[in-house]
Amino acid sequence: MKLLTGNELRSGAVTWWTGSGWSLHVEDAVDVGEHGEAVLHAEEGARRVNAPYIIDAVATPQGPRPAHIKDRVRALGPTVRPDLTLKPADPAAGDWII
Repeated sequence: MKLLTGNELRSGAVTWWTGSGWSLHVEDAVDVGEHGEAVLHAEEGARRVNAPYIIDAVATPQGPRPAHIKDRVRALGPTVRPDLTLKPADPAAGDWII
């Protein structure tokens, strides 16, 4: 499984490609699979996010989860302070779609 991630231009927030836009929640991300490079190049050209890149992920019952610890921290927040993590579908997180 492959996911496309980047950072929102205005706030720097971590974002995930949903298939039609961007979300702050990794569980909204879709597998870009073999089309990842094409989506990446289109989004780079659209300038909707900063520095998009493709990562490996695994499917879980809670949704996709990044395979590498660096991207898991980007997706879910700090590993030592559960009170600071981004909760799934947290309304306070300011969900948005570009």
